Amino acid sequence: MQKQPVIRGHNKSWSRAWLDIRTGLSLWPLWGRLGWNDILQRYRRSMLGPLWLTASMAIMVVSLGILYAELFKTPINDFLPFLCVGLLIWNLMSTFLMEGGTLFTGSESYIKQVRLPYTVYVFRSCWSKLIIFFHNFLIYFGVIWYFGIWPGATALLAIPGLAILLLNGALTSLTLGMISARFRDIPQLVNSVVQIVFFVTPIMWKPELLQHRTYIADANPFFHLVEIIRGPLLGSVPDPKHYLAALIITLLNLVVAGLFFARFRSRISYWV
Repeated sequence: MQKQPVIRGHNKSWSRAWLDIRTGLSLWPLWGRLGWNDILQRYRRSMLGPLWLTASMAIMVVSLGILYAELFKTPINDFLPFLCVGLLIWNLMSTFLMEGGTLFTGSESYIKQVRLPYTVYVFRSCWSKLIIFFHNFLIYFGVIWYFGIWPGATALLAIPGLAILLLNGALTSLTLGMISARFRDIPQLVNSVVQIVFFVTPIMWKPELLQHRTYIADANPFFHLVEIIRGPLLGSVPDPKHYLAALIITLLNLVVAGLFFARFRSRISYWV
């Protein structure tokens, strides 16, 4: 008899969390507009708008590509496309991590004044990041055109890879957003860790440089999420191990984010 209220409360938390997700998805005109408005506000009165990010990214790709191709004694027509796609994907991935901490605290005014599903803020964040990613993606077309690279139909495999990355980014943002709303030091910690992870992930260097120590790259979860997109965009089918690792990462993220959201969803408004 004593366990029944606990079971009902547990099921109620999960049903409310699931209702939040479904309602959030149905409000796509709202979070779509909010995500677009975030970009407009950030680049208000700017002539190029978000294309400033594209210009700076292009300069970084070209300059670092030339430098590191020389340092690693790698043909630039092989290294620069590799670096370009890697940086584009990493930029999307890292923004989920670095901005996930402010997912709810940055929307404090909305949360305290308007009753909306919390997943609206997750979808809003994902949408604005996806828009910027597609702006920066113009660099990719320029690089493959210059070097005469044509990935063909293999490039279509990047679409499910991008979907997997976005799902993991949304789940990670949701988890970090809740934890950071309770513990405000988390965003600073995450930003420090992201800087370290960047250098140990094969973005600016190729896994082959590790020679017989490639297990170092294989143990890096970020490497697999990058490779399921980078491989197809460069014309190669990713190794099945990358998809397997991405599936495991996604399942872990689903479990962690689901448990946190069902358990602490009702406390978010008090924490912010």
